[in-house]
Amino acid sequence: MTRDAVETHFAEAVGALTPGTPKDPTLPVRPGTTLTGIMCRELFAVQLSSRLLDVAARVLREQDEGFYTIGSAGHEGNAAVAAALRVSDPALLHYRSGAFYLARSAQAGRLAEEGLRDVLLGLAASAEEPIAGGRHKVFGHPDLAVIPQTSTIASHLPRAAGVAFAIERARALDVPSGWPADAIAVCGFGDASANHASALTGLNTAAYGRFRGLQMPVLFVCEDNGIGISVKTPPEWVEQARHPLLEYFQADGCDLAEAYDVALRAVDHVRSTRGPAFLHLRTVRLMGHAGSDVEIAYRTRKEIAQDLERDPLVGTARLLVEAGLALPDELLDRYEAERDHVLKLAMECTRRPRLVSAEEVMAPIAPRRPDAVATEAARVAPDRDRAFGGTMPELEGRLTFAQAVNRTLADAMALDPGIVVFGEDVARKGGVYGVTRGLLRRFGAERVFDTLLDEQAILGLALGAGVSGLLPVPEVQYLAYLHNALDQIRGEAATLQFFSQGAYRNPLVLRVASYAYQKGFGGHFHNDSSLAALRDIPGIILASPARPDDAAAMLRTCLAAARVDGSVCVFLEPIALYHTRDLFEEGDGGWLAPYAPPARWAETHVPVGRARSYGEGRDLTIVTFGNGVRMSLRAAVKLTAEDIGCRVLDLRWLAPLPVADLLRAAELTGRVLIADETRRTGGVSESVMAALLDNGFTGPIARVTSRDSFVPLGAAAQTVLMSEADIERAARELLHR
Repeated sequence: MTRDAVETHFAEAVGALTPGTPKDPTLPVRPGTTLTGIMCRELFAVQLSSRLLDVAARVLREQDEGFYTIGSAGHEGNAAVAAALRVSDPALLHYRSGAFYLARSAQAGRLAEEGLRDVLLGLAASAEEPIAGGRHKVFGHPDLAVIPQTSTIASHLPRAAGVAFAIERARALDVPSGWPADAIAVCGFGDASANHASALTGLNTAAYGRFRGLQMPVLFVCEDNGIGISVKTPPEWVEQARHPLLEYFQADGCDLAEAYDVALRAVDHVRSTRGPAFLHLRTVRLMGHAGSDVEIAYRTRKEIAQDLERDPLVGTARLLVEAGLALPDELLDRYEAERDHVLKLAMECTRRPRLVSAEEVMAPIAPRRPDAVATEAARVAPDRDRAFGGTMPELEGRLTFAQAVNRTLADAMALDPGIVVFGEDVARKGGVYGVTRGLLRRFGAERVFDTLLDEQAILGLALGAGVSGLLPVPEVQYLAYLHNALDQIRGEAATLQFFSQGAYRNPLVLRVASYAYQKGFGGHFHNDSSLAALRDIPGIILASPARPDDAAAMLRTCLAAARVDGSVCVFLEPIALYHTRDLFEEGDGGWLAPYAPPARWAETHVPVGRARSYGEGRDLTIVTFGNGVRMSLRAAVKLTAEDIGCRVLDLRWLAPLPVADLLRAAELTGRVLIADETRRTGGVSESVMAALLDNGFTGPIARVTSRDSFVPLGAAAQTVLMSEADIERAARELLHR
């Protein structure tokens, strides 16, 4: 392989160094630093290995044996940050954190080759890679407290703030978090990423929490190389734009001694004050953005040469040589020997097994243990009477949907001290619709609390809590608002088990006030039924109960699935049905339901992916969910009066769909009408039709949906939303085909 300018410059620059008078390696490597000669040697070894991993990545790519070339060259100063931390401090790393990862691996007492092999197996997409198993090249290891991150820019900063929050909250609740009580979280990212909304959320959430008196021990490390792919970051931008309430530390990341000293101060500040801090490391980017990147297309030769002059590997070599701890030729010989070793190890890794089937690839996405979930869902708190003050919910009579959710949350919180309920307005106010009313008084502000108004912050806190031993039950006030933070579900929550083979997980039950049809309050953001962006996320559970009894049972199922399988659950609560009492006529109480006593929880358990059937008609099956259940039941009564025998199938679960129950109900009548309140394009009906056709159903299928429109105010909303009359009309048309 032809050596590029980075390797050539290293050889020339180190060869030109002048050795100094030998020093005691136990002393500081230069005046004014705490970095000893011994530690400098150790970190140079780590930095050298990290550099050679980047060389190996490019060699493997040229031979079509490697599949990832975004390297860490120029960022090797982050080894100093790892050295300032403890192995048990949870780390969410930048994708240029190769030296950090190798340093932490060494801190844990592992052989140097073990850390190298971890990364090389990832580059080669080997199934034996210890964290993602060949699914992606990520830095992560459960034994090193390194939580894997994907390439979604800055999405891990809100989670990092959540991890810091959870370290303290778990200690206060006496719940095991997996982290030591005095641990701090560390989060690395680049200067371009610092501008992303997700990054700003993470920084602001930590600062806000601290401002409110909370302990938020997180160190944000911005590795500023001055460029994002091809777009320059203005000089001083990171420093000037930093959050004013975060303690600020700055260091030259190309000077190992300075980086180490400043990192020590930053880490000590976070650990001792339990407050957040921002460490700004000035770095350079060598070898381009990635292997296919041609820097000369957007950078001048002078700019590239200036970065080479700041090469941190040369900088550390200079420290060693000038301290008399190494000779230039020794370092160059070591480079060559290590280079040969890493390249040989890289080729060995290409011969290790790779993933060869869809089943292998998908195995970690969504583990399902339904029997264990059923057992867990039936567990009861031994002192549940304390949660209800003696007034047990099963003795209250028939409840509304909102009341059923409220009582189920109380039962769950009585059972599991790690459950935390939070979101905008959920505590003192008890939620916009009163669903969480009374929980703050019963369980205290450490377990029921209001958050800042930022859906990314809410979900980031939840993901940090979930990976840290708690069971978060956050609330997003309206379905449309969830889209403000969808990547926290798509890019962070849903991928964690996939990219860690289950070594890390973030159990989550996200409650969302959903759908349309609420009266007296409208507009497209408060009456939204779009689920398309959720339905294609692999592995998540989408629960959509319509009745109070289903709401209670399905919420227990979701909480149990989160505990047992680490499931990411989105619990969709129809706003218009929160306080609905009647079904057919005023005063009939047909939409109320009693709360099942604990003795019946096993009997009334609703497994994930099981539908609910109403009626025994043989002419037509109406498949629906959410608000459509009530409308379809009302329509079915009118159709029955016309001697049309209907059965109504409430899907209840929108992911995974209850395919077996759907097919059974369809075959019983031979005709299917799908009543879908979501939009015609991208709506649930599309997946229901596909499931029927894919599984061989040959009978007639029709669907009635809401229009492909946003929802307007007032009575105009009825012009674009599916109605009861639409269901009746579509049913008659289908029967006369």
